[in-house]
Amino acid sequence: MAAGDTYVQGARVWIPDSVEVWRVAELTRGYKEGDAVLHLRLEDGSALAYPIEFQLPPLCNPDCLSGADDLVTLSYLHEPAVLHSLRRRFLEANAIYTYCGIILVAINPYKPLPIYEEEVIYAYSGHEMGSMDPHIFALAEEAYKQMVRFGKNQSLIISGESGAGKTMSAKYAMRYFTTIGGCLGDSSMEEKVLASSPIMEAFGNAKTTRNDNSSRFGKYIEIGFSQARVTGATIKTYLLEKSRVTFQAKAERNYHIFYQLCASAALPELQGLALRGAESFHYTCQCTAVQSTNDAADLDSTRHAFSLLGVSEADQLELFSILAAILHLGNIMVRGRNRCGDGCFVEHDDEALELFCMLLGVETSQVMRWLCHRKLVTGGETYLKPLSRQQALDARDALAKHMYGQIFRWTVSRVNRALRSLEGHHTSIGILDIYGFEMFEFNSFEQFCINYANEKLQQLFNLHVFKLEQEEYVTEEIPWVFVDFCDNQPCIELIEGRLGILDLLNEECKMPQGSDGSWAQKLYQTHLGSSHFQKPKRPTDAFIVCHFAGKVEYQCDGFVEKNRDTVPEELVGLLRASKSALLTELFLEEGDGPMSLQSRRSSGPRMAGRPSRRSLPGSQKSKKSISSQFKASLNRLMETLGSTTPHYIRCIKPNDGKKPFVFDSRRAVEQLRACGVLETIRISASGYPSRLTYQEFLERYRALVSREELTGAHKKQICSLALERLLQDPSKYQCGKSKVFFRAGQVAYLEELRYRRLRTACILLQRHLRGWLARRRFGRARAAAVCLQRHARGMLARRFARMLQRTRAALTLQKTLRMVLARRSYLRMRQAVITIQAFARGMFARRIYRQMVWHQKAVVIQAAVRGWLARTRYARLRGAVIYLQCCYRRVRACRELRRLRVEARSVEHYKQLQKGMEIKVIQLQCRLDEQAQEKQRLVEQLSGLNAAHAEEVQCLRAEMQRLQEDVARGAQVQQLQEQLAELERHNAESCLSQEVEELKQRLAEVEAMKLQLREERDALAQRMLEQSQDLEEQHQRAARETQGLLQELEEERARYQSLGLEERWQLVPEGPQPSSEVLQDSSVGQEPFEKAYLLLLGQLSAVNEELARTREELRRSKTPMEPEERKPLDFLKRRAMLAWRMEDEGRIIKAIITDYKPQSSPGALPDLPAYILFMCFRYADHCCDELRARSLLDATINAIKRVMKRHSDDFDTVALWLANTCRLLNCLRQYSQDESYWQGNTARQNEHRLRNVDPQSSCCSLGALAVQLYQQLIHTAEKHLKPMIVAAMLESEPIQGLSSSCPPGHRQSSASPAYTLPELLQQLGSFRAVLDRHGLDPSVGHQALRQLLFLVSGTTLNYLLLRKDTCSWSRGIQLRYNISQLEQWLRAEGLQQTGSREVLEPLVQAAQLLQVKKVTEEDAGALCSLCTVLSPQQVVKILRAYTPAVGLEERISPSFISRVERQLQAQYGGESSQLLVDTSHLFPVHLPFTASPLHLDELCIPDALNLAFLVRL
Repeated sequence: MAAGDTYVQGARVWIPDSVEVWRVAELTRGYKEGDAVLHLRLEDGSALAYPIEFQLPPLCNPDCLSGADDLVTLSYLHEPAVLHSLRRRFLEANAIYTYCGIILVAINPYKPLPIYEEEVIYAYSGHEMGSMDPHIFALAEEAYKQMVRFGKNQSLIISGESGAGKTMSAKYAMRYFTTIGGCLGDSSMEEKVLASSPIMEAFGNAKTTRNDNSSRFGKYIEIGFSQARVTGATIKTYLLEKSRVTFQAKAERNYHIFYQLCASAALPELQGLALRGAESFHYTCQCTAVQSTNDAADLDSTRHAFSLLGVSEADQLELFSILAAILHLGNIMVRGRNRCGDGCFVEHDDEALELFCMLLGVETSQVMRWLCHRKLVTGGETYLKPLSRQQALDARDALAKHMYGQIFRWTVSRVNRALRSLEGHHTSIGILDIYGFEMFEFNSFEQFCINYANEKLQQLFNLHVFKLEQEEYVTEEIPWVFVDFCDNQPCIELIEGRLGILDLLNEECKMPQGSDGSWAQKLYQTHLGSSHFQKPKRPTDAFIVCHFAGKVEYQCDGFVEKNRDTVPEELVGLLRASKSALLTELFLEEGDGPMSLQSRRSSGPRMAGRPSRRSLPGSQKSKKSISSQFKASLNRLMETLGSTTPHYIRCIKPNDGKKPFVFDSRRAVEQLRACGVLETIRISASGYPSRLTYQEFLERYRALVSREELTGAHKKQICSLALERLLQDPSKYQCGKSKVFFRAGQVAYLEELRYRRLRTACILLQRHLRGWLARRRFGRARAAAVCLQRHARGMLARRFARMLQRTRAALTLQKTLRMVLARRSYLRMRQAVITIQAFARGMFARRIYRQMVWHQKAVVIQAAVRGWLARTRYARLRGAVIYLQCCYRRVRACRELRRLRVEARSVEHYKQLQKGMEIKVIQLQCRLDEQAQEKQRLVEQLSGLNAAHAEEVQCLRAEMQRLQEDVARGAQVQQLQEQLAELERHNAESCLSQEVEELKQRLAEVEAMKLQLREERDALAQRMLEQSQDLEEQHQRAARETQGLLQELEEERARYQSLGLEERWQLVPEGPQPSSEVLQDSSVGQEPFEKAYLLLLGQLSAVNEELARTREELRRSKTPMEPEERKPLDFLKRRAMLAWRMEDEGRIIKAIITDYKPQSSPGALPDLPAYILFMCFRYADHCCDELRARSLLDATINAIKRVMKRHSDDFDTVALWLANTCRLLNCLRQYSQDESYWQGNTARQNEHRLRNVDPQSSCCSLGALAVQLYQQLIHTAEKHLKPMIVAAMLESEPIQGLSSSCPPGHRQSSASPAYTLPELLQQLGSFRAVLDRHGLDPSVGHQALRQLLFLVSGTTLNYLLLRKDTCSWSRGIQLRYNISQLEQWLRAEGLQQTGSREVLEPLVQAAQLLQVKKVTEEDAGALCSLCTVLSPQQVVKILRAYTPAVGLEERISPSFISRVERQLQAQYGGESSQLLVDTSHLFPVHLPFTASPLHLDELCIPDALNLAFLVRL
């Protein structure tokens, strides 16, 4: 593709700028080969002729790609594109994280952001990297997932300038791992790992000009995991800046711990340290206060962290005394003896010296001596050399630095000891928080070591990026061509190689007269020929190293001394001989074994003469230089990182003024060049940086594919054919197995082709549409002209006719319009009426249902009474109606009779009718004979039953008499017991033991007889119950036989009705007989067959009367027996309870709780266990055994908890026991002594009330258990719902065709979502069905569904806020449709009035926010009035993440977002709000009281429960 195809008129390019580094310009004239200048127009409208020197300026990416989550997806990969995307995301979207391939670029916002809450941690947990917005939690999740999945160690390499946010990034990553990984074994390990941060910050961080909390050392935190759980951690530190202890630059501070101690000097435990304000000490007086810190509170945090890590208070105070001694050491005044500086001395009464010696337990004279003298050993003789004042001050400062270095080392070792796991770990994740590349005006030894470490890390980074790029091409089977990238191995060899910079420095340090100048000359002689080494033009001892990030000039001053790290051995010997156990441990000599502080304290004080001998060692031991130690530790670090899978975080400092959301492009570019981001871009750009799956390519560029190409067999073939035609040059793209790879700029070219194709299609559509509109407009105009001509020509002749026509037309229009308006009004009114009727009927139906539930038993009684009254009234009315019918039918019969007489004159007719009547008379006569016999048999059977019943009643009365005697005998037994007790009390001192034994034996016999009588009484009661059932069966049998007779009579009547005699037949049954006058009148002219007919009617009436008398006799014979035989049964029923023994408590719990399965008892009540438990509770109440009742309830609660622990993930089981717990709680309330719960009880239920035990405390325990079960129910349902919510609400696309508007720069999954909205609704419906099946109170079920819908709404809104690809107009349409489906489901289930609709309101407003117009000030006001539930932060976050549709919408301007933010702050009063919804929040649950309509004596207990050991009373 030639340059002329891309550098056309209207194309935008980047040109260098002195302020903004790069700025945008637009080509006003297309570029042609050979042109010397480009004609550009700047953003301010000015023209510019840009000279083309070596190469054309870089092109701008399309708007759809700007602001992409991953910089590698940019079509044009170069420095200005990266800088522009970062600036746009940072300033417009307030997005501080951006992917750049495997690098996460983090820009310090200098402002706390609500994106690190625990909800955000769990939101990123379990998701693939790239599926959500860039975040440090996403990178941490990727590392954690790879560690668990592949079992390989991982590492997070965090680098950046001071103040870029490295320490905070490391803390957030640690918090993520400890939160997601949890702890294994030691539950406090998570707290210990997090507690290490404040300790390391106190001892290793300090305020600098660039950062108020700058880490002055590098650290590698290795978090150990076993079974994906945190088991421990280890901290390794690198290159502590010890020079800061004695010297700080202007506006910088010493380490935080010194200021924390000075700020807390007034504490009682620190009174003996003689601390004062920080301005009183030489080492801390440069800068004493920082506005953003509270030193006193920070010391409390440090001490609390020490306590968590197991450091005792005594050790802490001893450590603080050493730190205070360092401060006092800096205040020791060293004075010169003369002006020549030949010697120096320290005053004997120096207060600082005395405090230093007192705190460390060393001799003052020895300290004074060795501060001002140095020991020299030559030829076996020892000399004391006096030091100059400056040399003494340097020795003092060297001792202070060495002491602090040892303290820091000891602190790290104690932290590691507390974090170390005894069982070890299988895998680990390391977090490397190390200094970034540094380049200042004055660069010394520290900067050299820092940049050396960054060179090593950059080499590792380049190799890793190159390896990943190669693996991607190999996986996709793309031909791999070696990409030549900038290897910094020569620079590393210059530093650490043989005769390198470090080698020469160590050699110079070994020379007695070694100096910085001589070392610089050696460097010049050795390395001037190297391409990475230069000598500065200025005549100074300095050198220049060409690092990967640029050239850095190092001043040689101080290199040799800092590398030697010389410490006066005499002073160190004094400290080793100190009385302080901790100080002795800090300065252990080589060869000394490790010894704890406790063992050193227990060894007692040392001898007084010992310090002088140990303070004068014979020879100084060899010691490694600082550079050698750093090189060794760095090599070990490289080996460690090489054995892990690295993940990179590059922290960027946006400005030097620490201003929130201010982006300095020049500073950002410097850091991007230094941290390797641009190197990643260059490596990616040299290959195929833009990659799309075949599905994404077809969805995006479907408009560019021809019809012939769509006939391909599969997607890969279609894409290959299309790309051959579109890009023509095969080197510009490659087709892999699942992706198509593009060279830099090709996606932008495809976007331009797509834009042209869509623009051509739009023009074609507009052309045809405008032509059609013009033709229609012309046709209308022509028809109007013709009509005007016709009317003009006939105006005079047809004026009157035209008026009539217009009038008629007006009437027709009015009629039609009024009809339409009336119909529309009618339909609206009809719809409103139907709606009101539906709601009203529903309300009435629910009200009637509640009334029926509340008054069920009362209604039964009322039904019986009203039935009796209705039957009485009906009988009276029926008699009157029959009488009227008789009168009317008599008139009809007379008429019929006259007609029949006319017909009867025919002889043939008379004969036929007479013949048929004779046959019927014979049949009826036979039937009457049979009924008479049946009646006789029934009378005999009745008499037999009466006799048997009378005999049985006599027997029962005799049994009752015997039972009463037994009761009296029981009273005698009680009297005998009282007599026995009285006898034993009065004759205790006499020798009447024989009589006492006889009385006891008699008492035992009486007790046995009483027990036997009780068993006989129970057997008798059982017999009475069985006999009562037999009598009832006999009565029912007699009633059935009577009913059969009545049915046969009815059949006979039907037969007669079929003969045309319906009127006559209906005059007689069960009604009053017609009067004699009527019969006499009707008998006039009757023929013989009519007489026979009347005779049969009389016989039937007699049979009916006889049957009625028989039924009445049966009723009277049954009535006197019922009270006597049911009296004991009713007495037992009123005591509806289950008798049980204390030892059976475990069996009860096991049968109805532990082993209970509702499937084993089909047809049983869902809350049957609750009723059984309450009946057992009633028995304990009946026995006045409160201890047994409470024991039963405690065992019940514990058993339910055990079942819930075993089946915590089973929604069905949790719902079952929640319903039973609520039912048991309501039963205790319903039958308690509290009258407020008696309102819905019937008289029989009030007889079952508890009499002796107060269930109030039990109700409280059961209420707490019910709330716990409800919460468990919600958690169980959430586990099923959480994996479905995002896929169903955000990723599923019920409206097809809207996803193609998503730009290619945003990552989107081509696979179909795992769940759809119908599946989510089905899951919610199944939850509701389970709750209804187990009989849970509807209001509790409504609360549970409201809580679940809150989870759906909150989770969807959180992911909408965390995923930029979901914030678009098309996604808002999809989301609003899904919400409408949820609302429709709520209406279909009748849940719209339960508060469930309100919890969806934030999601509804978020969907509307994505759809409304966002341009003008009026739009801002409407938007603010719309979003009444969303917080200001949520609204602003959605607006900043909003992605406009390409070619259809404009990007939301920052001014519009600022205007909305100001209006929302004014509306909400500037209240702080949370960005994400707390989905773990549970609404307070209300457990309403619902009285049970069931009578306990009617409860049916299935045999499958194996509760035969319970006796039902």
